[in-house]
Amino acid sequence: MTYQEFNDFCRHLPATTYVVQWGNAHVWKVGTKVFAIGGWEKDNQPAFVFKASELNFNILSDEPGYRPAPYMASRGMKWIQQYRAQPDDESLRYYLTQSHRLVSAGLSKKLQKSLGLLPE
Repeated sequence: MTYQEFNDFCRHLPATTYVVQWGNAHVWKVGTKVFAIGGWEKDNQPAFVFKASELNFNILSDEPGYRPAPYMASRGMKWIQQYRAQPDDESLRYYLTQSHRLVSAGLSKKLQKSLGLLPE
């Protein structure tokens, strides 16, 4: 997946916003919370960071091309970085969608409702 494909995919998830920050990283948020980051790889190869369930974090931490996300996982957060791997884009889209769902669920009910993430 290229950064353009990453951005196009994240743009179509509900209630998302985009900003460039942290050294030109492509940062996607739902509400005010980050759910995906494109960037942070030193050799200019595409790399993607996302929040993971505890199970997916444990599984992906040992998979080739994945690692606990720099900065975030060292603080106890369950975030994974996909780097130097060529997984099928379908898997990455799944993990990005799950990250969006996990982060959305952590928002206040009032904010979820105002963003259209909860039924009226």
